[in-house]
Amino acid sequence: MSLKLKIEEGIKKAMLAKDQTRLMALRGIKSQILLAETEKGAKEDLTEEAEMKLLTKAAKQRRDSLEIYNKEGRKDLAETEMKELAIIEEFLPKQMTDMEITAAIKEIIERVGAKSAAEIGKVMGTASKELAGKADGKKISEIAKSLLA
Repeated sequence: MSLKLKIEEGIKKAMLAKDQTRLMALRGIKSQILLAETEKGAKEDLTEEAEMKLLTKAAKQRRDSLEIYNKEGRKDLAETEMKELAIIEEFLPKQMTDMEITAAIKEIIERVGAKSAAEIGKVMGTASKELAGKADGKKISEIAKSLLA
């Protein structure tokens, strides 16, 4: 089942359950999917990779907002973002642990032959593709930099 169909099914269930937070989060994802499908040059259906990018982007937006709201002391808004993030993460693959990310990046560093921090671009290009949706890009970058330093 495609992500769009899963989201539409989730929207129906949220409406029946009168779960406004879930409904708002799912409608936001559906909106992003529809925008991506109607973009100039877009194919009819999104690929699984494109769907993962959309979900990852939505999750990142929620994390960034959550961080800002916590800094500003806006617990009410932070709570909403946290709930929406949890809903979005239901559709993402299980996130990798720091140890798993480190092991994957070490293997990528060996494969691409990177020796110094100047070659971080090679590592990040491959790591971003292989770990898309499974790990946060910021975390991948931090670990890759520490391993190449």
